[in-house]
Amino acid sequence: MLWLLCSIAIHAWAQSPPPAVVFEDDRLKQLLTVKRIYVDKLAGQNSDQIRDLVISSLQGAKVFILTDNAERADATLRGSAEDLIYTDTFQYNEGAGGRGSGSATRGTGANRRGIAGTLGVNENESTRIAERRHEAMASLRLVNKDGDVIWSTTQESKGAKFRGAAADVAEKVARSLMGDYEKARKSPPTITPR
Repeated sequence: MLWLLCSIAIHAWAQSPPPAVVFEDDRLKQLLTVKRIYVDKLAGQNSDQIRDLVISSLQGAKVFILTDNAERADATLRGSAEDLIYTDTFQYNEGAGGRGSGSATRGTGANRRGIAGTLGVNENESTRIAERRHEAMASLRLVNKDGDVIWSTTQESKGAKFRGAAADVAEKVARSLMGDYEKARKSPPTITPR
């Protein structure tokens, strides 16, 4: 009898999906219920521009309705972002030098003869390179009305070929959200036993 109970328990355990898969399915299902998104003010330096770019990128995807009224939203996108511009400096100095001097005199009075010499060698090389850098990053999460995080991402960029770092980060955020949304739409429905 014990053997039969153990084999039934093992069979039931083997048939049920692992907890991570169930959690992922639930998270994706919740993402499908989101129709209207409010993008909250983001924390960080120069984050207002990234917020506007994220709104524009999500609006361009034409999947969600973006709203400025947090009360009407099904979910809120919040987090932090930074858009940093700085100068990266590389400085290198190398030098070598040498110096010599000599003097010799011989004789006394009017018959005095002298030899004098000087030698000097010096070489110095200095390099200084200053490059203007632009980096942006965003760490965002989509939170439903209950306060549960249903989606999150962290994106970084040093700029793309035809767009700046902030615009590239915003585009990466939108692509990541759209990718997970498409994954949710294409996932087979989960059948729960009665």
